Amino acid sequence: MLQLPHQPLQVAAVPPQRAPVREDEAGPWHAEAVCRRDEAGLFFAPSKEPTAARLAREAAAKRVCGRCPVMVECREHALLQPEPYGVWGGLTAAERRVALARRRRREVELRKAAAADRIAQAG
Repeated sequence: MLQLPHQPLQVAAVPPQRAPVREDEAGPWHAEAVCRRDEAGLFFAPSKEPTAARLAREAAAKRVCGRCPVMVECREHALLQPEPYGVWGGLTAAERRVALARRRRREVELRKAAAADRIAQAG
């Protein structure tokens, strides 16, 4: 468990989780998540958390995510729902907002390119 310098690790109130995006024959993806064995406070911020403590806690959470066999599924869940709090799939809420914005821009560009192709083929 992570011990932050000069400040004990605080347990945060964990927002309610939504249902998983998909389940396969082996069961829900989150059943194999490494974070199920870790303290929830590592993944969700306590109120009024100092910046240095937040950065250290998020880095520790990302290390847990880095060794998780279902990190990709977790990240996709957080991007599709979208999860507004905590570290999911190795990304913070702010990083997920950036990833979603990039994904939306890429989808718009692909739609424009497809429309241009249709126009070129028709004309």
